[in-house]
Amino acid sequence: MRWQELDREACSVARCVAVVGDRWSLLVLRDCFLGVRRFDDFQQRLGITRHVLADRLKGLVEEGVLKRVAYQQRPERFEYRLTEAGRDLYPVIMGLVAWGNKHRAGARGRPALHRHKACQHHFDAVMVCSECSEPLDPREVEVEPGPGLPRNQQLRHLPPAS
Repeated sequence: MRWQELDREACSVARCVAVVGDRWSLLVLRDCFLGVRRFDDFQQRLGITRHVLADRLKGLVEEGVLKRVAYQQRPERFEYRLTEAGRDLYPVIMGLVAWGNKHRAGARGRPALHRHKACQHHFDAVMVCSECSEPLDPREVEVEPGPGLPRNQQLRHLPPAS
């Protein structure tokens, strides 16, 4: 598998990594979900070079994850807003938050709490089955070939998760 060819793999994880798997894109998306929209605000929060940030924003726009929206005419300036495809990455970001909270929070605890506006409770993100609403455990999931798998290719099976 070559990095430049991940978007052509018959694997949804590889195709996703081709879009958001570089060093900064997930942090740009994190900030988008926190309400950051403007280039200078991203640059200040992330502390990355303007060139790298411009490259990441351009790539996320090209992939349809963000859209550029003009907010000023002279000089012309843009905001970066999540598209539907971008908003659909929220479970990915929240999955990373949940993992980080559990395995990397440190002695002082979580660096941020998430509150659900509807019920006003702090919550932990939990992935559940879309059919029965039970929490998903990788030891209880089987993977089968789908209609998008090329006929001449097999799934790369691994031993069951332990």
